[in-house]
Amino acid sequence: MAETVQSMEGLASLKAAAPEAPHYEKKVDAQGRAYATGKRKNAVARVWIKPGSGKITVNTRTVEQFFARPVLRMLIQQPLVTANRAGQYDVICTVSGGGLSGQAGAVRHGLSKALTYFEPELRSPLKKGGFLTRDSRVVERKKYGKAKARRSFQFSKR
Repeated sequence: MAETVQSMEGLASLKAAAPEAPHYEKKVDAQGRAYATGKRKNAVARVWIKPGSGKITVNTRTVEQFFARPVLRMLIQQPLVTANRAGQYDVICTVSGGGLSGQAGAVRHGLSKALTYFEPELRSPLKKGGFLTRDSRVVERKKYGKAKARRSFQFSKR
């Protein structure tokens, strides 16, 4: 800082230009599909999306057959509703591991990532909704000398 700044205009000229936001590119395969992997608890979902009528297939079954509870189906639809793309993409996914709740969360995570690969401009609304962050919470392991992970055996004086 050899020279001193005398006014606010001079201060503005010293300020470094703000770095531009990173530019994300569209990632699709030869069939025009975007692929992503989603994870939640012990469940892993492989998700492919392509433009279509809005049909969702999970492990070769419809989403209504695979996820019977409406809450789980609503969870899967959240990224599409947030991005205003409900009914515009066909979703094919294979899920393994975990239970139904973890599998629905894994499909939601994978679907969100696949949407950002297909349309990079959707990254901002999906990121604000928290759909691109992997929920890292898993079940705590059982410790020796305990009934469960933290629960102790009942104490008795006699």
